[in-house]
Order: sequence, then C-alpha cells, then structure tokens
Amino acid sequence: MNKTKMAYFEAEDILHLAISDEPEGRSIELSPNITAELNDKGELIGIEILNASAFIRDSILESVQAKMLSLAKV
Repeated sequence: MNKTKMAYFEAEDILHLAISDEPEGRSIELSPNITAELNDKGELIGIEILNASAFIRDSILESVQAKMLSLAKV
C-alpha cells in the first residue's frame, strides 16, 4: 500500500482520497455525494466526495460549534 494521495478537482468541486493505487473493483455510496471505492477483495482503496467545498465547510463548522458548546459548559 502506498501513501495516501489527495486530489482536488476545482472545476467539478470533487475531492478524491486514494489510499491505495490498486484498481477499483466496485464502489458503494455511503451517503449522498460520498462514495467509497473498493478493490476486488472489498477493501477500501479510496473515497470520492462530490460538492467537496460545502462538505468540508459544513464538517468544520459542526466541529467548531460542538467544541464551542462544550467549552461554554465549563
């Protein structure tokens, strides 16, 4: 297994994370806009995120808001 590679395709707003350079055997939609890529053995080899900028923005905002709420309780 090689190092993880990340590629962002700005025009399409797609983020692709490859954790292996093995060929894709099949894919599974984990949720809208997020697809897991699997090899022929069913092992995870990559993840594709459509509308990546909104996904990352929303993920960061949720994380920050949760942290702020936990700090406010202290």
